[in-house]
Amino acid sequence: MSGSIGSDLARLKENVALAYRGDRAVIDLVLTALLSRGHILIEDVPGVGKTTLARALGRSLSLEFRRIQFTSDTLPADVLGISVFHAATDAFEFHAGPLFANIVLADEINRATPKTQSALLEAMNEGAVTIESEHRALPQPFMVVATQNPVEYLGTYPLPESQMDRFFLKLTLGYPAVAEEKALLRRGGTERDLTALRPVLERERVLELQDATEGIRVADRLLDYLHALVSATRGSGELRLPVSTRGAQALYRATQAYALVQGRDYATPDDAQAVAPAVLAHRILSTSSDGFGAGGREREMIRRVLAQVPVPV
Repeated sequence: MSGSIGSDLARLKENVALAYRGDRAVIDLVLTALLSRGHILIEDVPGVGKTTLARALGRSLSLEFRRIQFTSDTLPADVLGISVFHAATDAFEFHAGPLFANIVLADEINRATPKTQSALLEAMNEGAVTIESEHRALPQPFMVVATQNPVEYLGTYPLPESQMDRFFLKLTLGYPAVAEEKALLRRGGTERDLTALRPVLERERVLELQDATEGIRVADRLLDYLHALVSATRGSGELRLPVSTRGAQALYRATQAYALVQGRDYATPDDAQAVAPAVLAHRILSTSSDGFGAGGREREMIRRVLAQVPVPV
């Protein structure tokens, strides 16, 4: 791997960390999704840095960043855009919605109705949307960083399994370390840090890094290990929804991207173990699940699979 790739990713990590003071491992996972051309769902209680993390990533890249605040009355047209008739030209003119950006922060996505949530499905899956029978490509790179409050909060609509599977990673941030939280209190929050952030990577460089991810070497024994992890979920009687083929592909690509984030041009079992919970837990449902996915039972199941499947040496 060239030294410039490692230095570029190191600068990006440090820049995001200037505003987001939580676990550094979370930043590594966010960059893993970016390099994999994937989307992120961040679920946690209000006020632990979900929006700060997404904004810090957006400000660290020379890309167009948009934020959509979802509410119960947000309509699909508010996200995708709308065609407006202009009498002067006697024609309809399309006005693009906030989804037409490189990095889109979908804030509190589960406060929107299922109809509005589904407006993101095609965009996340294909990098394009169909509006009034016209196929419109989204700018590249394209990444959705969605946040949601836990489903037990009032006024939320749980994401269906089909939508959950579109998210490359699902993260839970937790509370910051004691020292970092005290520092946040002294500084009065993160707004000044976010305002001071400057871009460290250009659009073309992000695309180059995404292409470089596909060249990370995965040995045959590691490929067998990745497939064994997926197969273990399919052979378990505790799951009514095991990992899909899309999930297996996501695990493979995440392992490659995480290796690149760590500064290597080859992947190891440690890379797979680092990303597996975030990649797989929200894609499975246990037989005793409440149906919302990625709860404690699902995360525990992935941890057990990691402990039981033999690691190649």
